[in-house]
Amino acid sequence: MVVHIVMFKFKDENKALNIAKVQHKLMKLETQIPFLKSMEVGINFNESERAFDLSLYSTFEDRADLRAYAVHEEHLKVLELIKEVTTETKVVDYILE
Repeated sequence: MVVHIVMFKFKDENKALNIAKVQHKLMKLETQIPFLKSMEVGINFNESERAFDLSLYSTFEDRADLRAYAVHEEHLKVLELIKEVTTETKVVDYILE
């Protein structure tokens, strides 16, 4: 199984609204992309300077499914919004054995 984790820092303008909007759109992907095995989207409550605002934890059967997810039409729509409302993202992908 492949695990895909992404963390997002949002712009200050309309921050709470944009976080909620992105969370909702990301969660919808679970019903729109059949090879997306599972997804969790969490909103941060930690007030540390180094904390990010939202995290995504998703799983896929294999690397091919993750690559297909990356270019899936519905994912790209959400990605477009994310690029508009965030200042920074970090990602890690790994194989869970």
